[in-house]
Amino acid sequence: MKQLGLLGILLLFLCACQKEKKELFNGKNLEGWHMDVPKLDSLPNSPKPFVVREGILVSLGEPRGHLITDSTFKDYRLEVEYRFPGEPGNCGVLVHASTPKSLYQMFPKSLEVQMKHENAGDFWVIVEDITVDNMEERRGPKNEWGTTEGTKRRILNLTDGSEKPLGDWNNMVIECYRDKIKVWLNGELVNYGYHATVSSGQIAIQAEGAEVEFRKLDLQNINGLTE
Repeated sequence: MKQLGLLGILLLFLCACQKEKKELFNGKNLEGWHMDVPKLDSLPNSPKPFVVREGILVSLGEPRGHLITDSTFKDYRLEVEYRFPGEPGNCGVLVHASTPKSLYQMFPKSLEVQMKHENAGDFWVIVEDITVDNMEERRGPKNEWGTTEGTKRRILNLTDGSEKPLGDWNNMVIECYRDKIKVWLNGELVNYGYHATVSSGQIAIQAEGAEVEFRKLDLQNINGLTE
């Protein structure tokens, strides 16, 4: 009985370790990340669009590109806290990212969770795909769907008005489990997709024209989606 008790404690400890949160941003520097910014390929001395400022990760918006994790992930819960400190604009978190510059010679192959002001929670498919309920209503005519340039890649979110007032911090939770993705914004379910064509990859943040601040990027392994 004593041995079984010790074994039980060990199993509980291992389960707890598996679910321990990992801070993708350490609050000091961009360790664990790399940039893919097309302008820097030809003009390497250009200003970089991602910086750390007073413990905050900042996407300056220009030049446009992506900050990408060095590691790949699967079956996780990603919690992001972000805000637009000035003018509203565009940004996004890409999950299951892989081949760089796959779309418009800019975007890596991935599935985007939109953060654009007043559109947060939309899906954008980028040379990958995902299915949602009421697909034609939320994506448009089926014969126009696609995953590359010139096709309908946007899938509208489920709610309006889930974002905080401009300048306030938003809390976005993205759960990726097998071929499913579920997204909450400030506690409200804003999107759910399934039959994704990819189930693992890197995580990326966009520089897409507007300054955006990130104060939390925490990842936790999961064994299923939150109901």
